[in-house]
Amino acid sequence: MTYQPKSEFLREIIARGFLADCTDLQSLDEALIKGPLTCYIGYDATAKSLHVGHLLNIMLLRWWQKTGNRPITLMGGGTTKVGDPSGRSDERPLLDTAAIDGNIAGMNRVFARFLSYEDSASGAVMLNNAAWLDGLNYLEFLRDIGRHFSVNRMLSFDSVKTRLASEQSLSFLEFNYMILQAYDFLELYRREGCILQMGGSDQWGNIVNGIDLTRRVEDAQIFGLTTPLLTTSDGRKMGKSQGGAVWLDGEMLSPYEFWQFWRNTTDADVGRFLKLYTELPVAECDRLGALEGSEINAAKIILANEVTALLHGAEAAATAEATARAVFERGGAGDDLPTLTLSLAEIGDGVSVAQLITRTGLAASGKEAKRLIAEGGARMNDIGLTDAGQMITASDLAQPIKLSAGKKRHALVVLAG
Repeated sequence: MTYQPKSEFLREIIARGFLADCTDLQSLDEALIKGPLTCYIGYDATAKSLHVGHLLNIMLLRWWQKTGNRPITLMGGGTTKVGDPSGRSDERPLLDTAAIDGNIAGMNRVFARFLSYEDSASGAVMLNNAAWLDGLNYLEFLRDIGRHFSVNRMLSFDSVKTRLASEQSLSFLEFNYMILQAYDFLELYRREGCILQMGGSDQWGNIVNGIDLTRRVEDAQIFGLTTPLLTTSDGRKMGKSQGGAVWLDGEMLSPYEFWQFWRNTTDADVGRFLKLYTELPVAECDRLGALEGSEINAAKIILANEVTALLHGAEAAATAEATARAVFERGGAGDDLPTLTLSLAEIGDGVSVAQLITRTGLAASGKEAKRLIAEGGARMNDIGLTDAGQMITASDLAQPIKLSAGKKRHALVVLAG
């Protein structure tokens, strides 16, 4: 990078590795120096919670606010009804309004942990694009907005080309998504003076569309900034674990499991993740990331504690660490492990250990649980399991049972009181 930004926000995020691309880095830097700005990131409400894959851009918004600027979290109450084809090989399931509103409520709880929505110059704003999309007149929208879009150009975007080349066709509904997202940027510029949209690299085409539309309609200069699409050092998509998505809602994934996800970071990723997902000084992140041997494990605990404290609070982070020490260092069960509670009716004449491994989330399916046992990767109360059909009865649950998958994943099974 030849240009060296002077604004606090850009210097911070570049040093930490957040920047993939920017439409005009120097002009954005100059605008930031002149005074506080407003930016937004959009989130479609496709699930009840955000997951770790969203955390990179949530941290970006947090840095935006910490450096004196105003963030907008835009909920896709309207665009979720269409579905973003970016990064998809098939069409998203369509949700009704009630499901979308329920998902937004769950997502809002996560944002409140990272951003301050107080009434101030830098106070975050929560908006829903259903406010302007739901009432659009189709003919007027085509005439006033649609005429600014070239189908030839839209067909050149990666998200479109990928779907056109796949077996799953791209519906006209999805094809309209990029127009609606571009219109969001125009509306936010008009309503909130928003001059920057940020997002993942897969959103570059959609962001540029919004910039071009706003320039054509309002003759305004606005900007786009993207973050890298993150993968772990071994090539896996960031945010996925053996048990599925790493949710940011404590009811969908316990603070302990969240803590463990970060504690299990591979050595090569520790320094990078400390810079992206914590607020520790960059120099300290580099120092911790350079540790080797057993010392890198201490850095992983710092990473897990810092990220968990941001999301769930310092007390939850401390409890998770104490539980981990009980499990790994002393072989105990740990009071904060993920817990499956069974009633006498559910147990009946007995439940197979493979079923319990599946129901606790240690395996994604019964087939996977049986394979785990067959390969010697499953234990019950720290004793290796060999029989997937072994039955667990109510009398076996007089004391909690600890199930383990590998060395790092554990859960409890208890009998309802």
